Amino acid sequence: MAVFGLLSTNSASAAGYHGSWNSFQGRGAVPPLGFQLYCLEHPQNCRASGKSSVQATGNMMATLMQVNVSVNHQIKPRNEVGDTWSVDPAYGDCEDYAMTKRSHLIGMGVPSSALRIAYVKTSWGEDHAVLVVRTDSGEFVLDNLTSAVLPIQRTGLRVVSMSSANPTQWYRG
Repeated sequence: MAVFGLLSTNSASAAGYHGSWNSFQGRGAVPPLGFQLYCLEHPQNCRASGKSSVQATGNMMATLMQVNVSVNHQIKPRNEVGDTWSVDPAYGDCEDYAMTKRSHLIGMGVPSSALRIAYVKTSWGEDHAVLVVRTDSGEFVLDNLTSAVLPIQRTGLRVVSMSSANPTQWYRG
């Protein structure tokens, strides 16, 4: 993958956001620097693959819940100095939780194109990152601040930017 592709914006139309990401206007955004650096070190983890959504079956929803809870317990929270994104650290911040959940789900057979990293604002105004799983029943959020897996419109989060089916292309909310 070329560095240029990570650093450029993409203004192509995407599926959108209005409580769900489906009516999003598709304005390009530059991926976060920490994500760009992660992809330079781990390009195999930053490729699109498979379908851009999954079926929200009982088994899939149980898998999402299990991964959310297990990763939330696995990583000890710690604010980082700098913006280093990693998978399976002992200590980390919200981006590390999101990337670890993404990695675990891909390892369980979930297509990477159905998994989106989102930068959001919490209801109290804090910058935060979560994993969004696109399903045939809408987008569901896996968040280190809760064990619940909720539809994005029920989280109280405001999406600032989100990766697309191609994780190196991001869009603004």
